[in-house]
Amino acid sequence: MRRLLKRFFSNLNFSLGFVLSFVVVAMALVSLVWTPYNPNRMNPRDRLQGPSISHPLGTDQYGRDTLSRVMTGAVNSIIVGLVTVAIGLTVGVLLGLAAAYYGRFVDEAIMRFSDLLFAFPAVLTAILITSVLGPSMINAMLAIGVFYIPIFARLTRAVAQGVWQQEFVTAARASGIGEWAITRRHILPNILSPLLIQGTIQFAVAILAEAGLSYLGLGTQPPNASWGRMLNEAQTFMNLSPWMAIFPGVAIAWAVLGFNLLGDGLRDTLDPRMVKVR
Repeated sequence: MRRLLKRFFSNLNFSLGFVLSFVVVAMALVSLVWTPYNPNRMNPRDRLQGPSISHPLGTDQYGRDTLSRVMTGAVNSIIVGLVTVAIGLTVGVLLGLAAAYYGRFVDEAIMRFSDLLFAFPAVLTAILITSVLGPSMINAMLAIGVFYIPIFARLTRAVAQGVWQQEFVTAARASGIGEWAITRRHILPNILSPLLIQGTIQFAVAILAEAGLSYLGLGTQPPNASWGRMLNEAQTFMNLSPWMAIFPGVAIAWAVLGFNLLGDGLRDTLDPRMVKVR
């Protein structure tokens, strides 16, 4: 275990990404039990204040504490990342495994379905779904999760097809083990690494996508805090209170950079093709 941790933390991308991601997760966990103020409590007397001892990140146009709302927004961002990646992984892995196992017509049908989903840009697909179902955090997660399905399906199919050709799978077949038992015991464990790497990277993309949808008014709805919604509300007061946009913008950049670096570090460490030959 110590050797494995040393291997991970010897990678600069992973170490930096871990620290940045840890700060976001820690902030979200702390906000579940404590925030400096009630993030939704309005106080007109304190509206548009700059950073101070009582309000380290200032206040918004309703007098709500920006630090409290940034902390609460981290919870929403992490929930969106977890749920959307879970949707993409669950459905995408099942489709990818079916395509790799059955091949022929099933493979062709699943890949053409993936091409159909890829034909529409992610943001356009999300806007379409949230416009039809109504703007909400749940519908935003559904929209982003649907777009992730072909990503994980294609990755699973490509990796699983290579594993099915390995000699240990042939030996397992010769010993009388069933096909789905082979899938569970041999195929899935050997495709976990690329799925973990892709999941971490898509987690960061989900945070950015949710912020974009909330900015457009199609994601998390008020009065619930969302980094994208905070940016939308801040644009009217840029001249009076630029910090209203700066701090949620920094939070988005911090989280996306952290999870992207974490994914890059995992790829460098877990993917044998990325290991330098010495």
